[in-house]
Amino acid sequence: MNLYAVVLAAGQGKRMNSKLFKVLHPVCGKPMVGHVIDTLEEINVNRTVVIVGHGVETVKGYLGTKVEYALQEQQLGTGHAVLQAKPALSNEQGLTIVIYGDTPLVKAQTLNKMIEQHRASGAVITMLTAKLDNPFGYGRIIRNSEGHVAKIVEQKDCSQAEAHVNEINAGTYVFDNQKLFAALDLVGNNNSQGEYYLTDVIDILKGEGHIVEAYCTDDSNESLGVNDRLQLAEAERCMQARINRVHMTNGVTMIDPGQTYIEKGVQIGSDSVLFPGTILRGNTVIGEGCEIGPNTEIYNSQVGDEVIIKNAVVQAAVVDNGASIGPFAYVRPGSRIGKSVKIGDFVEIKNATIGDGSKVSHLSYIGDANIGSGVNFGCGAITVNYDGFNKSLTEVGDDVFIGSNVNLIAPVSIGKGAYVVAGSTITHNVKEGDLAIARERQTNKEGYADIIRRKMKAKKQ
Repeated sequence: MNLYAVVLAAGQGKRMNSKLFKVLHPVCGKPMVGHVIDTLEEINVNRTVVIVGHGVETVKGYLGTKVEYALQEQQLGTGHAVLQAKPALSNEQGLTIVIYGDTPLVKAQTLNKMIEQHRASGAVITMLTAKLDNPFGYGRIIRNSEGHVAKIVEQKDCSQAEAHVNEINAGTYVFDNQKLFAALDLVGNNNSQGEYYLTDVIDILKGEGHIVEAYCTDDSNESLGVNDRLQLAEAERCMQARINRVHMTNGVTMIDPGQTYIEKGVQIGSDSVLFPGTILRGNTVIGEGCEIGPNTEIYNSQVGDEVIIKNAVVQAAVVDNGASIGPFAYVRPGSRIGKSVKIGDFVEIKNATIGDGSKVSHLSYIGDANIGSGVNFGCGAITVNYDGFNKSLTEVGDDVFIGSNVNLIAPVSIGKGAYVVAGSTITHNVKEGDLAIARERQTNKEGYADIIRRKMKAKKQ
């Protein structure tokens, strides 16, 4: 049986108090509507129609061509929103999922279980429900003696007995597709808001003698819809706990999961340890047996096995096996850190390749450079890559020694096995095996320090 989906994403989201359209607010690094579309793709939906209104071009710009769109020019209620998909879907045979674009916590396995129950029961509607410890404010699900949905009662209309029911409508549905759109044509707007409500379809189809089912999720967080920043933060917390749980189940140690932030899509190998303050974002891959953190951010980077990264930022870089980075290091985009490389404290690497076994231990900047293997950069040594107009390349061969406080003025090349003496400013190429020294000869003026002090003292008087 074919499977379709209608995603409701036309509302403005005024309570977010934001210039960013509501369903595009990110949860764990991905817009809410992106999580919903991913979930629908996971259960192999044949066609997905996204109902757009406010921010239509922005939503289309994010989702692109992997979904279809229907425009709700006026927001006249949830029933009216779903009705906009009628030209696209009303002639299709199969099931249609209706889901809100601001419900990022609904899981694929939950939708699959809803569909299984729907088919087994012969229902025309299956609702997603959840049980809350405090259901105040939500519509209650009242079941009949057979366990089917008898009615939905809003909070203000609950009797004393109904108010004690803790099963609520989570706002996600599975419908028989053609019966859905036939019933939507019968929905009126005779209510205080003058809107067409999707829930009215339930009464219409029940009145025709059809079965309405409810699947109650065991994870009440799936019922969370995001309407303001408080709910956005709660969705973030729930999603993060879910992501962390998966990684820990797969063999990753988190010293404090509550202070470990991992975006959806990040991959981490087994036996890696994440210390508090670790932030892993984007398309990041961490190998096996690594130690990451504390207070480390890695974004869109590939990290090999047995790597140690402490108190550092790594962005759009590749770090090979056995490397060590930090503390207080910054590896910027375009950098490639080789096997067993040491990048130490207060070191910045930018768009540079550092060969296997090389060391840049402290207080250095290496930018726009190709550094060979077995190279040692002394404290404070830098590549001077920018002249105010152009950025130029520094090349350093294998087994080179660069002394402390050396300036390599690019473009410049240092040959294999060369030795650059501390304090030198190198402006010309150094051949293989040569020693380079470029500094003024030292001159000591006997007793002159005392003369300077006397002069300074006289001026103060």
